[in-house]
Amino acid sequence: MAKTTLIKNALIVTIDARDRVFDGDLLIEDNRIIRLGKRIDLPADEIVNGENLIVIPGFIQTHVHLCQALFRNLADDLALLDWLQKKIWPFEAAHTAETLRISARLGLAEMIASGTTTILDMGTVNHQDVIFEELAQSGIRAFAGKTMMDNGDLPAGLRETTDDSLKQSLRLLEKWHNFDNGRLKYALAPRFALSSSERLLIEAAKMAADQGVILHSHAAENREETQLVRDRFGVGNIALFEKIGAAGPNLCLAHCIWSDEDERRLLKERDIKVLHCPSANLKLGSGIAPVPDYLERGVTVSLGADGAPCNNNMDMFTEMRLAALIQKPLHGPQAMPAGQVLRMATINGARTLGLEDLIGSIESGKLADLTFIRKNEIHSLPFENVYSKLVYSTRASDVEHVMINGKWVMKDRFLLTIESDKLPEMATKAISQFQI
Repeated sequence: MAKTTLIKNALIVTIDARDRVFDGDLLIEDNRIIRLGKRIDLPADEIVNGENLIVIPGFIQTHVHLCQALFRNLADDLALLDWLQKKIWPFEAAHTAETLRISARLGLAEMIASGTTTILDMGTVNHQDVIFEELAQSGIRAFAGKTMMDNGDLPAGLRETTDDSLKQSLRLLEKWHNFDNGRLKYALAPRFALSSSERLLIEAAKMAADQGVILHSHAAENREETQLVRDRFGVGNIALFEKIGAAGPNLCLAHCIWSDEDERRLLKERDIKVLHCPSANLKLGSGIAPVPDYLERGVTVSLGADGAPCNNNMDMFTEMRLAALIQKPLHGPQAMPAGQVLRMATINGARTLGLEDLIGSIESGKLADLTFIRKNEIHSLPFENVYSKLVYSTRASDVEHVMINGKWVMKDRFLLTIESDKLPEMATKAISQFQI
């Protein structure tokens, strides 16, 4: 028999086509929203008092690295290529299955506790099954895949042959894609052009197209990286994906800071998705992505926290605030209004993943992926504009409950699917095993 949950007297921020915001009720049956309105007087198996709560669609982070959560605070004050070669790649190469499990669990606990309900994750080369096991246990909605690396100056533990990289990716795809009725999906993930052979990029793109999955990579993140790609391939970092036949709606590219005019037109014409990570871009000194220009052109731009070592946090509130603020000195105070930024964190993320008919807004018939936020915290009062409140003054610790697929994954700040009480001790012990 279907279970029903009725949320009463909450402030509901729908992010629907009309941007409706109202005080009212929300009725959920199993994993679907079936009704919302000013007042719903129907029996329900569970009734939640929402008088002190704002209900929003769960955050959708479209670029994260769970494999790096364990390396927080260990790779500061470096530019991208040095950061990778001196710190991140040696750390990732040293991961065991158990340290990777703790890293994934640490990142998932942080993201769920701060209201994220869906992620697009790029793993590391080895032990990817462990990440999927943690995703499955956590209850989060996720797209994920092992990173693919067969070229460049790489640690021995990360260098693959092209054939092995493709073979392992296909094995993982066949095992995990559409797990739990589609809650988990696979995404092919060649890391970036400089760590990939041209054959790997071409074959990964072909596999993604044949299997109907997302192709997830980095592009045009750093000025030096972009020039090295141009020197090697003869085209810009984003244009390379067009050159190899990979440019299309399933291509998701993180960063896209150093794009030229032709590449910006390409992003729109091919419906390539841009994954904006403002914290990481600032901390690595990579630059400021031309997001207002992308949005004006009609490019789909969503948000992600990237990895914990390149921004030291994985919560969407930080990313939203920075996404709004960093553009204003360049484009004026009216650039990137709060409502637009909140859409990037929700419905734009859903569009990026091809799930806009299922998640990203609160509407009848959509899946119940919801974040519940305390609205009367001192640091966010008073408020007239709820979008401003959510983007500029709400904190991750204000998230009270999180529901994914109609199931509570956090209730009253208590994580229900992740044993988090021992995580600090486990993480400290795990990182002490690394000799980098």
